[in-house]
Amino acid sequence: MCGPRARCARAFCRARASGPEGTVAKDARLAGDRERTRFIADLSKKVDVHVFALGNPYRVIVDAADVNFQMPQGIGKEQRGLVSAFRYGLFGPGKSRIVLDVSGPFLIDRSFVLEPRDDQPARLVIDLVPTDEKTFLAKLQEEKKLRAENTPQPLPEAPAHPVDAKPIVVLDPGHGGVDPGASSANGVNEKVVVLEFSKRLKEKLLATGRYEVFMTRDDDTFLPLKERVAFAQKKGAGLFLSIHADYFPTKIDDARGATVYTLSEQASDSEARALAAKENFSDAIAGVELPEDSDEVVTNILIDLAQRETKNRSVVFARSIVGELAAKGTLHTKRLRSAGFRVLKAPDVPSVLLELGFLSNPDDEKQLTSEAWRDRMADSVTAAIDGYFTRRIARVPF
Repeated sequence: MCGPRARCARAFCRARASGPEGTVAKDARLAGDRERTRFIADLSKKVDVHVFALGNPYRVIVDAADVNFQMPQGIGKEQRGLVSAFRYGLFGPGKSRIVLDVSGPFLIDRSFVLEPRDDQPARLVIDLVPTDEKTFLAKLQEEKKLRAENTPQPLPEAPAHPVDAKPIVVLDPGHGGVDPGASSANGVNEKVVVLEFSKRLKEKLLATGRYEVFMTRDDDTFLPLKERVAFAQKKGAGLFLSIHADYFPTKIDDARGATVYTLSEQASDSEARALAAKENFSDAIAGVELPEDSDEVVTNILIDLAQRETKNRSVVFARSIVGELAAKGTLHTKRLRSAGFRVLKAPDVPSVLLELGFLSNPDDEKQLTSEAWRDRMADSVTAAIDGYFTRRIARVPF
C-alpha cells in the first residue's frame, strides 16, 4: 500500500517493522477456484487473528494485533475464485486489518494460522466456499450476535468550552490505514497526501496562536466515518474540515483544482452525488459494517429546523475557502457543491469537505506531493479559517 512516490508511507512501514516483537506480513496470495478459494499470507511468526464475514458488499475481515505489512508492491489486485481483490493496513492503534472482497455469498469454511516450520514461514490460511444468500445471511446474524458484546461504548458528550477560550478546529485527513483512498497512476495514495497537508495546516493554524487544533488521525490509521464525527463533537469543535483528494478517470486532463463541499439532502449535481457515494463507501472499503439506512441520520439532521444555524455557518465557511482559493486560481470550480456526505453530518459542528485536487491529473498530482504547494495551500486555508472566525467573533449575521 506504500506507493513508489509515497515516501512518507514507505518510511512509516519501515519504522513499524523495526520492532523485534512485532509480526511481519511478508507476502500473500490466492489459490483455488470458485468452488473453494484459499487466501494465504506469509507471516514472520504465529499471531492470533479474528476472522469474520460482512455483507453488502461481501467481505472477509481479518483482524490481528499490530502486524507490520511488508508486502510486495501492487499486491492485492489479483482476482481469483471468489475473491476479487484484497487490501491491508492499520485499523486503529495496535490493530491491523486485512479485507478480502468477495464476489458473491460465501461461507468461511476454515481459518487458521500455522506455526513456522523448517524453512517455511508462519501462514494465515482462510478457505472460502460459495453458498446461497439465505444461508449467508443466517450465518451473518450469528456472527453479529457474537460480536455485539465487543461493541464500543458511546463517546462522552463534548466538554464545556469557555466562551472566551480559543476556537477549536478539527482537521480530518480522509481514509488511512486499510483504506488508501484514491491512487494516482504513479501509485501516490490519497491517504498519504491528505495527511501530509493536514499536518502542515495544523502547524500554520497553531502558529497563529488563535486556535486549538486537533486531527482525527495523525498517522496511517483508519477511522470510521461516524467516529470522525464523534471525535469532533467530543472535542467541542467550532469547525470541522474533512480533507480529501479526488480522482476523475473519465476526464483525466480536464479535471483539476480544489473543490469545496457542504452537506445537503439533495446533491447539487451528479458529480457531487457520485463523490459522496464514493466517500461514504470508505467504511465498506475498510471492512466496517454499514448502517442499514445510512441516509436516515442525514435526513433527520437536514429536516430539523434547529440545525439551520449550523448549516448556514458551514456554507459561510465554505464560501470563505472558495474566496481565498479563487484569488489564487487553484479551484476546480467556484461554485459550492453539496451532497449527503456522512462525515459532515454533525448537527452541532459547522463542517466542510475540501477536495485539494485530482490525483488523476498529472499536474495536480505534482502539486499534491510538493511541500511548497502544501505550504501555500495551507496559508490560503488558514486565511479562510481566520476570516470565518473573525466574522463570527464580530457577530456578523450568518
